[in-house]
Amino acid sequence: MTSTAVVIGAGLAGARVAQRLGAEGPEGTRGAHGLDTVLIGEEDHAPYNRVLLAEVLAGRYGADVIALPKPAGTTTLRARAVRIDRAERRVHCDDGTVVPYGTLILATGSNPVLPPLRGLFAPGARELPGGVHAFRTMDDCLALSEAVSPGTRVVVIGGGLLGVSAARALAGRGAQVVLTQQAERLMERQLDPASSELVRAHLTGLGVEVHTECRVRGVGVTGGAVRSVELADGYSLDTDLTVLACGVRPRTGLALAAGLDVRKGIVVDDRLRTCDPHIRAIGDCAEHAGRVYGLATPALEQADALADDLLGRAAAPYTGSRMLTRLTLTGPGPGPGSGPGPGPGPLDLAAFGDPEPHPDDDVIQLADATRGTYRKVVVRGDRLVGGVLLGDLASVGALARAWEADDPLPDDDSPLLDLLTHPQALDFVRAGETPIGGR
Repeated sequence: MTSTAVVIGAGLAGARVAQRLGAEGPEGTRGAHGLDTVLIGEEDHAPYNRVLLAEVLAGRYGADVIALPKPAGTTTLRARAVRIDRAERRVHCDDGTVVPYGTLILATGSNPVLPPLRGLFAPGARELPGGVHAFRTMDDCLALSEAVSPGTRVVVIGGGLLGVSAARALAGRGAQVVLTQQAERLMERQLDPASSELVRAHLTGLGVEVHTECRVRGVGVTGGAVRSVELADGYSLDTDLTVLACGVRPRTGLALAAGLDVRKGIVVDDRLRTCDPHIRAIGDCAEHAGRVYGLATPALEQADALADDLLGRAAAPYTGSRMLTRLTLTGPGPGPGSGPGPGPGPLDLAAFGDPEPHPDDDVIQLADATRGTYRKVVVRGDRLVGGVLLGDLASVGALARAWEADDPLPDDDSPLLDLLTHPQALDFVRAGETPIGGR
């Protein structure tokens, strides 16, 4: 088997770049068939959209619904890559397959962080005990779905984006959910205190018991399964299922073993090249300009930038991503037509840039406590630098475009105010900084 491009990793980034390389011809070929491409993925499932795993766990989507389109013009191997031979330019797989490459693309993703909890692993054990699940792969999701039923006691450890999504999905299945978060608020990387409190209120309205500033110390194992979660203050939570949502770590083992430059992730330049010019890296495993993103949008942007480069279409080097986080918390009860505030209806949120203002920044903050709606944007000089929006997100697209463009804002602030107050007027709240309209 010969190949021009070999992609290791069939997640969003790997599947995207394989799709484009296999389907599109290089510049000047006028639509000819794309590069000879091999996609190596170790999961038994066809490539899928990991962002939607919580919807599968909630029972709203079947596993087949979130499957990604099969990459055209691509050979897909279900195997685990175990070694990269840089001298011979070959990838060795666990089933004995050896795949030569002209360009190797590492899209190996990330692994869930397993916290150092007392009792989590018996001496010499490498597998999690019964009743404990990470929440990262389709297998994790299906195993949780099979184990949960109405009344099941669940402890979710970790109150970031993943933990909040898992808690919401499990509560929707009728489980008795306790969410523990070591930080002082939920989703502290994306949300400011006011918006985080609205998310907490929403989860509480779904029956989730939320504990912030709460460190988990250990677990209690009975009969080979975890049956209690021990908190640092000495309190113990009884549990049937324990979900680990403590973050992710770039998966860099293959790259390290091959002698590539690895820091937090696999180090790449503005063309997404590693220290070996024949090997590129994208997605959760890649570190660009000292940053590992770990989110879907940057992974897709890197995949597109790399495909453009390999196909001879790159207009400019990859210089980084400006991230927008979107999440819809949908509970049982009324559907999308219900109000966005705490309770059984949905809660849409979006966060972009830096929502924490500096002392000289200007801030617009608008809130409607009755509807549970919250909007805040931060302006630094004449630039929109960040924001948080909860509730009806009709304005998020325009705000995100203004932020991504990084263009100077008009002297007249009324367009920005119009975006924030659409589709209805909200009470204006001073946030301790000068409102944009009062500059």
